Amino acid sequence: MAKLRILGRANSFNVRKVLWVCDELGIDYTREDWGRGFRPTSDAEFMRINPIGLVPAVIDDGQVLRESNTIVRYLASKHKADHLYPTDLLQRASVEQWMDWANYETSISLRGAFLGGMLNEPPWNNPWFVEQGRRQIAKEVGQLDGHLAAAGPYVTGEAFTIADIPIGLVVNRWFCLNFEKPVYPAVAAYYERLSTRPAYMRHVRNGLP
Repeated sequence: MAKLRILGRANSFNVRKVLWVCDELGIDYTREDWGRGFRPTSDAEFMRINPIGLVPAVIDDGQVLRESNTIVRYLASKHKADHLYPTDLLQRASVEQWMDWANYETSISLRGAFLGGMLNEPPWNNPWFVEQGRRQIAKEVGQLDGHLAAAGPYVTGEAFTIADIPIGLVVNRWFCLNFEKPVYPAVAAYYERLSTRPAYMRHVRNGLP
């Protein structure tokens, strides 16, 4: 069986989700550098694979998949990792709602707080947008803190699941942000709990925001 092929730079927020789940599941893979600082995803070779032009893309048994959360769910399902991605519909929905929350809510605020506020990237570095991003991510991480305090220690309860993968990336970036942030004890404890996982330390809490 051919190795899973991952296209995307190892320092990409979304590529790191895929690398993390591969390590959790013991999936053998090869990875190619594409994206910022490497081969541009606008190249014809990449666009033939993923016309959306974003990393990550993966090729598994000749089939191409894109969108990091979808890839994570696919790999957990294919490798029958029911302990990470339950088959019970309500439990699965609980996992998926937190994965979607990380993508659709915090990604917007982090564009201001991180891309604008830390990297000074236009157009996200508009001062108003940076301030709004900082306020919103502080509110969102506060929501996570309340949830973990009431229903933790992991995002969906007692056990680590793939819901913790996108959330774990958000939390790592939260602690890297360079503005005066509220103290959230449950999130801090969660960060340390995730840090007991070798794959988290290898791909997420590795000095990269």
